[in-house]
Amino acid sequence: MPESALMRVDLFDFDLPDERIALRPAEPRDSARLLVIDPNAESSLSDHRVGDLTSFLRAGDALVFNDTKVIPAQLEGVRHRDGAGGQQVSATLHMRVGASRWKAFARPGKRIKEGDRISFGHSGESCFLGSLDATVEEKGEAGEVTLLFDLSGPALDEAIAAVGHIPLPPYIAAKRPEDERDRADYQTIYARDEGAVAAPTAGLHFTPRLFDALDSAGIERHFVTLHVGAGTFLPVKADDTADHKMHLESGYVSAEIAARLNAVRERGGRIVCVGTTSLRLIESAAEESGEIMPWAGATGIFITPGYRFKAVDMLMTNFHLPRSTLFMLVSAFSGLDTMRAAYDHAIQTGYRFYSYGDASLLFRKD
Repeated sequence: MPESALMRVDLFDFDLPDERIALRPAEPRDSARLLVIDPNAESSLSDHRVGDLTSFLRAGDALVFNDTKVIPAQLEGVRHRDGAGGQQVSATLHMRVGASRWKAFARPGKRIKEGDRISFGHSGESCFLGSLDATVEEKGEAGEVTLLFDLSGPALDEAIAAVGHIPLPPYIAAKRPEDERDRADYQTIYARDEGAVAAPTAGLHFTPRLFDALDSAGIERHFVTLHVGAGTFLPVKADDTADHKMHLESGYVSAEIAARLNAVRERGGRIVCVGTTSLRLIESAAEESGEIMPWAGATGIFITPGYRFKAVDMLMTNFHLPRSTLFMLVSAFSGLDTMRAAYDHAIQTGYRFYSYGDASLLFRKD
């Protein structure tokens, strides 16, 4: 299979006016704009609303959703070392690696050392039955650490829920603080399996009304799980795509869902992924033949132009950051020239970008 090609990262750069970044979602959710992008059509771009989605699908197609649930993974605390403490520390959990262990991005990363103790809580105060404490077990690159918590399993989950904050994307958090609205806004209506640090944002547009319309049109809905990590927000700092390292994200595709999706393909239906996270998971689970297999584990799949898609026919996704791995992915799916033109159109016509922004529906380039 041809793998993703080596490419210069600056090919995926573009200028985005600050006012195009959405700070709140559309109300109602399915009223957001939808840019339909079909590189195989004579007119490749057309403007619609998310509520029009069924117009571009056929009976027998299958939407694949990521049912991960965002946890309040932003923790604030105080670092202690050799009996002394006092330094404020922020940690963003991004992947669970055991009943009591999480990988996290910590700030200020340079000052944290292995063996440090951190007491997490509101404003650095310990809470939840006396404490939510952790030891820095390992220190990696770019501020990544492995935290070994004193609590484990469900008790740890409850403590994180009690003291944590919703980790808004940095391009929103830089403009306003997280509030109670975000606890609902930054969660899909079908979120089920806790473990994500970031929402699968294409799914934020779906409402019970839109689900009813999909059901009436004979369009199937299937759910997989990929726990989105904070690495999704990290910029690509390398000059060439080959030098960028993707952070791992854990997920699974059940045997039942794999069989149902393969049945859709066999009868001529299309696999339509809602979000880049479900696409990355399905492509990780797919064989060269396109058959989707049951799958569980961590994926670091990095998709750039030159990648041959094995199973996914269409993709619904939001508008992504310049120089991001996600803009590279959509460029691989529908073509770099097509996507650059589509993003230019979106910017010029007032589409709202990023997590709380508008959506696009991409057809795979032949």
